[in-house]
Amino acid sequence: MTGEDKNGTDRPGALTEEQAGRMLDELNEVIRAGEQARAERAEVIQLLAAQGWTQDRIARLTGMSQPAVSKQMARHRDAGPGPAPDFTLDQGDAPWLEGRLWGLAEEIAETVPGGAARCAPYVHALARGRERFTPRGVDELRRLVEEDLRTHHGELPGEYRTAYDRISRALDVPSGRQEPAPGSPSVRRTLARRLQRDALADTGRP
Repeated sequence: MTGEDKNGTDRPGALTEEQAGRMLDELNEVIRAGEQARAERAEVIQLLAAQGWTQDRIARLTGMSQPAVSKQMARHRDAGPGPAPDFTLDQGDAPWLEGRLWGLAEEIAETVPGGAARCAPYVHALARGRERFTPRGVDELRRLVEEDLRTHHGELPGEYRTAYDRISRALDVPSGRQEPAPGSPSVRRTLARRLQRDALADTGRP
């Protein structure tokens, strides 16, 4: 492994510019993911507070101090109350459906033995922030999930196919909902992902 020192000469044992670039890109991905997670946590705190949860209860679940939770809530207090949060699984807006698809793909990736699920690399890329929920990306994830459901149908519970069919129909035929859904698109995806995974876990894995 060689590189260049400050004088531009090759020096054995140094990182090349390409190696340093790849390493820093990976670190930047982790930093961006952390920043996004902090922003999403702050928003989830607001949704839980709107649902009537106390600051002490939120602090216990988040691992934050009660003053820190109070500070987070105070930042949004002047905006007034938003729409009441709805944590039921069947909702029709696109970010919610994308989150459900994400959760289903994660369950498939963990259920298919040996990491053989076709959607597994894409799921990992989503978790690292290397992929985004663009229309093209959602289509690709749907294609991979469909392939896994077809190829590994004997290894996956029937509920996985049922969940996918409902998600797919809703993505193809929007509900036409007019009122704004509470929460940013990223938070709604995160919430729906968790609820979908919990719902599938309740069915039991083979």
